[in-house]
Amino acid sequence: MVEAKVMWTDDQRFLGQASSSHAIVVDGASKTGSGPMELVLIGLCACTAYDVVSILGKKREPFTSVEVQAQGERSATPPTVYTEIRLVYRVGGNVSHKAVEDAVRLSEEKYCSVAAMLQKTVKITYTIEYL
Repeated sequence: MVEAKVMWTDDQRFLGQASSSHAIVVDGASKTGSGPMELVLIGLCACTAYDVVSILGKKREPFTSVEVQAQGERSATPPTVYTEIRLVYRVGGNVSHKAVEDAVRLSEEKYCSVAAMLQKTVKITYTIEYL
């Protein structure tokens, strides 16, 4: 089981910690740390990037960089949930385009648990750029 907690420090700032024991500053006012909804996008980017790196590594693809960027549109009325998320994968190296496309598709459709949860309520689209 994974556990997480936040402890209020001041204003709208909290110190978050999960089972891994790593701490992160969460700031509802987004002045000194990422806000909760920003962390959702960071979690999505990290989850799918991890999958893509893992799959490309297993295929022995000579990638030199992997970056995933997310742009999220939110509802205008509370709760201001994401209504659409666009992901941009930027992959560097002399990689097979098919291998990258397969890795991204497998992450989005099978492996990325964050995407699997979010896809139940939000439309996620993606593009791939080769560097």
